[in-house]
Amino acid sequence: MPKMKTKRAAAKRFSLTASGKVKYKKMNLRHILTKRSPKRKMHLRHAGILSEDTAKSIRKQLLPYG
Repeated sequence: MPKMKTKRAAAKRFSLTASGKVKYKKMNLRHILTKRSPKRKMHLRHAGILSEDTAKSIRKQLLPYG
């Protein structure tokens, strides 16, 4: 059976932690930042963790060898 291909778009957006959780970068921190409060921007800097039901499909379908 041939190797499964990783979806490259998903590989650029998601990464796996050591415990197997799926980590992603939060949106809304690219441009037009003057209207956002400093507190909101501070919280957007940190990576987010996907919920387990969504993470399961990401790991299985998009990142098969992750």
